[in-house]
Amino acid sequence: MKKGNVVSMMLVAAMSVTLALSGCSSAKSSTQSSSGSKDLVIYTALQQDDMSWITQQFKKDTGINISYMLFSAGDLETKIQSQMSNPQADVMLGGSVEYYEDLDPKGAFVKYTSPNAKSLKSEFKDSKGYFQGWYLGVLSIFYNTEQFNKILAPEGLKPPTTWDDLLDARYKKQFVTSNPSTAGGGYIFVADQLFRLGNDKGWTYLQNLNKNVDHYTKGADDPISLVATGQFVAGMSWAHDVLKTEKQGYPIKVVVPPETAYEIGGVAAIKNAKNTANAKKFIDWLLTKPVQQKNTSVSNRYSVLTSVAAPQGMIPMAQVKLVNYDRQKATEEKSSVIAQFNTMIGQ
Repeated sequence: MKKGNVVSMMLVAAMSVTLALSGCSSAKSSTQSSSGSKDLVIYTALQQDDMSWITQQFKKDTGINISYMLFSAGDLETKIQSQMSNPQADVMLGGSVEYYEDLDPKGAFVKYTSPNAKSLKSEFKDSKGYFQGWYLGVLSIFYNTEQFNKILAPEGLKPPTTWDDLLDARYKKQFVTSNPSTAGGGYIFVADQLFRLGNDKGWTYLQNLNKNVDHYTKGADDPISLVATGQFVAGMSWAHDVLKTEKQGYPIKVVVPPETAYEIGGVAAIKNAKNTANAKKFIDWLLTKPVQQKNTSVSNRYSVLTSVAAPQGMIPMAQVKLVNYDRQKATEEKSSVIAQFNTMIGQ
């Protein structure tokens, strides 16, 4: 990815936010009841290309117009919470369910269980019915093959295959990852190491890895463009986003290491919003097989439906070697873990 392309992508994203803000304003001034409205406002942690097809397909299938704003997962949670007294969005979309579990006790969501969720595994839906999982993503290591062969291979280093490989001192200032304070993937990565190694050894691992990290990015997908453009050799991010960039022809390779962790991507209808009926229609729509298949095809994310095959280029989810990840504990301890992490890196 050339720098000019990166700038262009940033401009497109900025224009999208401007349009979304306009859409939010229109929704705010509308006097239509939620049952008669043809509008839906979404705050999302998904990427621009994800929302492009979702917006177009939902309009085609239902006649409902979507306007949206893009956030990192951490900023998405903050935005939803800050507007609870006067919601400006109808749906929270994307980001791991840990963020939804934070907001749920505060009364952020409408209780709604989609009829399309009845056959799903219990781990993919809130037991109380306030939010819903609709996709899966696994954490990965990735590296720029050209930069690796140029910088690290001559020193006798082999490509990374495990989390522990990243501790090699030759990765110093050549590795980027995301900040757990702002990125869902960044937090799940930190929790992954604590569950994988235990609390004490996990923090020792993170301290040692910190010596190699050039900087921590705001979003979980931000390291991908940095590595794809050759600014760094390796990074950590969601495998589906890395694979998307790899399929575009960039010299990067994705590796799903053993004892990795996964996210359950969430969706919820926001309480006291203006278009609740449409929000429920949207959740129903997300869980249909055609939409699940398209999401898998376009985004490379795994589906929550067992009848939908793994994304092309990804190993089946059943073959991914997962860490014993305690999602409830990860949610309960998130604030304290992030505080300790920030102290560790001097923030």
